[in-house]
Amino acid sequence: MERNELIQEAFKAMENAYAPYSNYHVGAAVLCTDGKVFLGANIENASFGATNCAERSAVFAAYSNGYRKDTIEALAIVSDGGRIAAPCGICRQVLSELLKPDTPIWLSNGRDDCDTNMEELLPMQFSQEDVLR
Repeated sequence: MERNELIQEAFKAMENAYAPYSNYHVGAAVLCTDGKVFLGANIENASFGATNCAERSAVFAAYSNGYRKDTIEALAIVSDGGRIAAPCGICRQVLSELLKPDTPIWLSNGRDDCDTNMEELLPMQFSQEDVLR
């Protein structure tokens, strides 16, 4: 699957977003090495801390189906916002553990695009090495 196809899958996922508080819709699509795609959308909650972002939803779905960082090929994250949807701080921390540092991450809002990876998004990550001594 090509970059633009995965971005389109993420836009399809965005249609399932539940965002009654922010009205900010986000979709994500994870491409695995065997061609399987997992989708995620942001799901808000009145208790904002219980909200789950689209990219975590998609990556958690892949992990829930037995995939791991060595079988995740790329991640696309899209939004309907005025700027491209960059992962929030919590997502950056989670993704830094669940993706390889060089896994392509493609961001879009339908007008602007940005290609990045975890190494660029979170260069000095807090990791297992900090916890396990």
